[in-house]
Amino acid sequence: MRKVLIAGLFVLCGFPATAEPVVIAALGDSLTQGYGLPQGQGFVPQMQEWLDKQGVDVELVNAGVSGDTTAGGAARVAWTLTPEVDAMIVTLGGNDMLRGIDPAAVRQNLTTILTAARDADVQVLLVGMQAPGNYGPEYKAEFDNAYIELADEFGVLRAESFFQGFPVNDDPSAVQQWMQADGIHPNPEGVNLIVEGLGPQVLELAKAAN
Repeated sequence: MRKVLIAGLFVLCGFPATAEPVVIAALGDSLTQGYGLPQGQGFVPQMQEWLDKQGVDVELVNAGVSGDTTAGGAARVAWTLTPEVDAMIVTLGGNDMLRGIDPAAVRQNLTTILTAARDADVQVLLVGMQAPGNYGPEYKAEFDNAYIELADEFGVLRAESFFQGFPVNDDPSAVQQWMQADGIHPNPEGVNLIVEGLGPQVLELAKAAN
């Protein structure tokens, strides 16, 4: 009876009953890796807990490397996409933006990553990044649009931003309550908001991979 109930839950959630979990690699930088956070409080473990609560059989793999750029992601995507990986979350570009790297190079690196995923028949959720205005409007437009256009070109899922779960507030200082002292990386409460914001799209990714 218990097996029947579990199988029914998987069908209701859009997942076929299977003994094998959907394996999702989270390819990213320090935001993915969990920089400055206690063990178990980073993006991957909190997202894993959120998915577990949805009753789906998904295994997240932390492929985040602090300080990584899109070039770094492109260099290691081949060995990240092991045969067990069914899907991939791509959260890269923040360090490129901070260093003012040419958006054309960012686009090319993301293209390399998405091409590798397509060749491996791996579903992707591409998480967008938004450049600040201090590099000028042309830089910002080219950088921001790279994510939108590549998601369309490769037909992959796209999230607007890693921080899309943060409440919209006209006061930028209000965001600091969810950030670590460096103002760049989220604290555990901030990660919780990020997971709530991205969770439904990660769930959609897992269903697409199945």
